[in-house]
Amino acid sequence: MSGGARRLSLVRTPSPNFGPRRGTDIDMLVLHYTGMRTAAEALARLCDPAAQVSAHYLIDEDGTVHALVDEEHRAWHAGVSSWRGEGDVNSRSIGIELANPGHEFGYRMFAEAQIDALIELATGILARRSIPARNVVAHSDVAPTRKQDPGELFPWRRLKAYGIGLWPVDGDEWAPVPESDEAMGWLARYGWDVADPKAAIAACQRHFRGARVDGVLDGETTGRLLRLLAAVE
Repeated sequence: MSGGARRLSLVRTPSPNFGPRRGTDIDMLVLHYTGMRTAAEALARLCDPAAQVSAHYLIDEDGTVHALVDEEHRAWHAGVSSWRGEGDVNSRSIGIELANPGHEFGYRMFAEAQIDALIELATGILARRSIPARNVVAHSDVAPTRKQDPGELFPWRRLKAYGIGLWPVDGDEWAPVPESDEAMGWLARYGWDVADPKAAIAACQRHFRGARVDGVLDGETTGRLLRLLAAVE
């Protein structure tokens, strides 16, 4: 982390928006951005019964962590979503929101204090839960046709250095572009819903190749995808 180990600044801000998990073990961590102008607006919405949305945690840009829903409960953060062929991501996951205006209101780099707090929080969650590295995902991974968050500026590679999620190993990233059916098979094997191929490719790029997010499969995207599959199979 930028300043070494830090003590989490955690504030309990209970949200009424949750329900029981539906008989499924927690095996996913889903990361989001709030996509609202301010953290205060996002916090108000996540705690508004009429909004019917929530997350387990919200991290402000100054590193303050708001604990909204107990991890044992099902927060309402992922919506209609799936990963590795299974739906009801909310029942399987812990959801963390990071305050950021998002693509609609002036998307920007995530603050250092915010990412430091995320690393501390996520490290603790992964120590308590049996969550495979490939199941630390973006909202855009589990809902590729609907969502872009936390977006191409999110520092996934940095998180991998702390044992959070995956990142393709260093090396020559280029590989021959496969036929469409083969490529969709690779994407589905890693976890994405490929009902909309362009959206699935864009989700892969947004997570693992943020410099180019166009939904078009090329040699660099293919190379990174193959390295990811090699890491999990």
